[in-house]
Amino acid sequence: MNLLELQKTVQEAIDKGARSVEQVHKQIANMPLEYLAKIAQLEGPANQAKEFQTRTIGSIYDAIANINSKAGEIARDLLAKLPQGPGAPPKV
Repeated sequence: MNLLELQKTVQEAIDKGARSVEQVHKQIANMPLEYLAKIAQLEGPANQAKEFQTRTIGSIYDAIANINSKAGEIARDLLAKLPQGPGAPPKV
């Protein structure tokens, strides 16, 4: 595996891991609001809070994905500047 392949693998693992954590985060964060929504007087506010919370959590993980993407671009650019041929970094 060369360094560019390794960079791609790491970037994909970070994306996949972050999206998995996002789903768990949303599920856990929604639990108390789902219980509050069962109370008739609190159903509307609880559902509004749940929607806001879901958007907020999504925004955070979108930012993580964007940072990972930019870091991947920088890594690819830097790796492309490494010497090729004899004396080049070994394959991993």
